[in-house]
Parts: sequence; C-alpha cells; structure tokens
Amino acid sequence: MEQARNYVCTECASAVPSGHKFCGACGAGVPREAQTLETKFFGALQMPGKARLIVVRGDEAMGEGLSYLLQATEHIAGREADQIPFPSDTWLSPRHANFLYRGEKLVVRDEGSLNGIYIRIRGAAPIKVGDHFLCGQQLFRVDATPRDTSGPEADQTYFYSSPKRPSAFRVTQVLEGGMDGIVCCAHEHTVQIGREECDINFPDDIYLSPRHARVEMSGESLELIDENSQNGTYVRIRGERELSHGDYLFLGRNLLRVEVTA
Repeated sequence: MEQARNYVCTECASAVPSGHKFCGACGAGVPREAQTLETKFFGALQMPGKARLIVVRGDEAMGEGLSYLLQATEHIAGREADQIPFPSDTWLSPRHANFLYRGEKLVVRDEGSLNGIYIRIRGAAPIKVGDHFLCGQQLFRVDATPRDTSGPEADQTYFYSSPKRPSAFRVTQVLEGGMDGIVCCAHEHTVQIGREECDINFPDDIYLSPRHARVEMSGESLELIDENSQNGTYVRIRGERELSHGDYLFLGRNLLRVEVTA
C-alpha cells in the first residue's frame, strides 16, 4: 500500500498539499496543524514554560503526592481557592498565593496572606531585619538590636542588671498568635540554630538537624545560611518570587515541590 505524501481529506480522501486551508476536491476545511505542519507534544508537561506543583507533605485531608498542573495564566492557591484548594489548612488565607507565568518564567506572588509563602534557600540567601524564616517546626524573625536607653534615675542611681555585651542583631522565635518566644542576641556576628550545641537549641524538634542553620552578619549585610540540613531552611518571600525547577515551598502546613519543563 502506497503511503500518503500529504494530508488526506477526512471527507473525500483526497490529498491536500501542506499550507492549503481547504481541500481542492470537496472544499472541506483543513486542520491548522496540517496547514502549518505543527508538531504537538506527547503530553502537556513537555511544553516549554509549563510546570506543576507536587504536594510533598500535606495535612491528612490532602495527603501526599497530589499534583497540580499549571496550564492557565494564573493559579490561585488558598483555603477557598478553586484551582489549588487546601480547604482544611487553617494556616492558609482564603486567597493565599498566585502561581503565574511572566513570559516563560513561573512566578509565585503573595496575595496579601497572613502567614506568607516560604521558599527553601539553596545554600545561603540574603536576609533583612524584619524577615521571617523556618527551620524544622520553628518560626523565627530577624530583629535589630534595640537602641541602648540605659541610664541613671533622677537621683543618679543605676538599675541593678546583668552585664551587657555588644550584639549586631537578634533572632527571635515567633510563637502561635505572634508572641515572641526565645530571643538570642548574636554573639559577635552569628546566631546558630539546631537541636544541640547551638546558640538556640530545640532538642525535641525531630525535623531539625543537630546544626541546622545560622544567621550571619558580614559587613553591613545579613545572610541566612543552611548548614546542609536534611529538611532545609525556608525564608519568607517579599511580594513575589521567580521559581525554578526543584524549588520547595511551604504554604501553611503544605510543602510543595516545583517541577518545570523548559
């Protein structure tokens, strides 16, 4: 049987040369793919610029391994979202985050959520006073050292107090409800966080490595450094952030992995 050399009209079985919009024999329309010789991908995940989110760790209602294919222009995630819903996660705002494309790049944008979006750092990342970050199950905030207001009373008597030491910055544990927990002033220029033998220790947090992360001041800049921890260190994004293949994000209780095909 001789092979067809051109598109074959589905109405009259006549050969139609590429580039023709209609069959010359019967006038039937020719599909766009046949006109342009466009080649389709086997699956949507092969398309450049397309991505998906995989739930690595979720609550009991969502489970693990669930996948969300990001094929539209925007994709809202949240407790009451239609596209990426997490209805039982009370740490998520109704409209928490938006995954959208800018050209061929995938971007995540905070939609004014209460608890924010946290991205896993790769080795080290710059951090500023007021920024929040996650280690294990612990949430921290970087604070400036308070201005020294010590001085005598009107009668020139000083308060009885512990001796002070210079500190470049502080790391504050944030408790449920936004209250401050443990506060650690940097000794010289570093605060180390982990399960044991660190400046701040959490022996009962099984998601922390022994020496998990540190905040370090170099010159006038602060840096958050992951100490090759098993579960990673996450910093809260400001506004929006471009995402790459293999990025990990915390949205509420849910840990998501980004997979990009480009």
